[in-house]
Amino acid sequence: MVDITGTGETGLSARYAAALYALAFDQNILTEVIGQMAALGSLIAQSPELKRLVGNPLTDAGRIAPALTQALSEQGFLPIIRNFVNVVIANRRLAELPALITGFAAYVAAKRGEVVASVTSAQPLSGLQRSQLTARLTEAGYGSVKLIEHTDASLLGGMVLQIGAKLFDTSLKSRLNRLNYSLKGAA
Repeated sequence: MVDITGTGETGLSARYAAALYALAFDQNILTEVIGQMAALGSLIAQSPELKRLVGNPLTDAGRIAPALTQALSEQGFLPIIRNFVNVVIANRRLAELPALITGFAAYVAAKRGEVVASVTSAQPLSGLQRSQLTARLTEAGYGSVKLIEHTDASLLGGMVLQIGAKLFDTSLKSRLNRLNYSLKGAA
């Protein structure tokens, strides 16, 4: 794919992120939009009902758009955020909204010169773990690092860290899989 954003990002989330970033920048509300996109991502992540609704590919866009717009309006989201969500719904991309929000955060970080590190752990990282991980990445030469955190209970323990094309997998799940594979080879 061709890099259309100037940040190394490609694909669907980069196109949506670049468009929203440019529009917010033109309207001089970039800081507010960045904060509200993060708040929208947190709202989806923390509400099981909303997460299920957004993630369901069978959700009827015609019925959900007015209700979701009303709910976002009551929560105090800016019109630009509500319009962004409506465009996502109209383009039948509602199931991809969490990925688009994450892509926007990565796009903003790249524009600010930060390195984006995606970390997946079995349980949410504590403040101490987060600060230690950021410090280690800075020591390793990654400079200013923005962590995007995910949780996946199937990892059992440890974490999976992705920075650009590099993947560091220290999860218990992958260690057990490697052990299982080596035992099968020995038999």
